[in-house]
Amino acid sequence: MTDDPEESPIRRALRLKQAALDAKPKPPRGGRFQREQAASKHSTRKSKPWGSR
Repeated sequence: MTDDPEESPIRRALRLKQAALDAKPKPPRGGRFQREQAASKHSTRKSKPWGSR
């Protein structure tokens, strides 16, 4: 990574933050996992088994 002298400290911090976030492992996308994550936000759905697909 080259440190551009024209780059502001805020821009540099944002770039480093984005790089750190991109390096973190991502949760799996789609399927049952995603449905469970969405359902956890609406906990009332879990008590209604007839509401699941």
